[in-house]
Amino acid sequence: QVQLVESGGGLVQPGGSLRLSCAASGFTLGYYAIAWFRQAPGKEREGVSCISSSSRSIYYADSVEGRFTISRDNAKNTVSLQMGSLKPEDTAIYYCAKAALSGPACTVRVQGYNYWGQGTQVTVSS
Repeated sequence: QVQLVESGGGLVQPGGSLRLSCAASGFTLGYYAIAWFRQAPGKEREGVSCISSSSRSIYYADSVEGRFTISRDNAKNTVSLQMGSLKPEDTAIYYCAKAALSGPACTVRVQGYNYWGQGTQVTVSS
């Protein structure tokens, strides 16, 4: 069955860095876009970044542009999110998700994804 397992979250000071990983199984990762979303308490789930199946199309939300970098290794069935210059407002549970349909592009619309990981907590605080 399809599984997505996030790891790498934790507590970090403002200005620090973390690297999140998403381990995929149960499907051919190379056929699907993957996205990272986050949800803070009391807020809606927000699309952070996505990467197309071939890595040719990448998107970042304005709030993380220049600070986060998404990448994927289809051979190792993993997608990573390198987060730098972290701010307290980056505090949230981070989820990776698999696109519902295969294709050349990616989107951060929640409706475009049909499988989600359990999430990993990122807390940015001094």
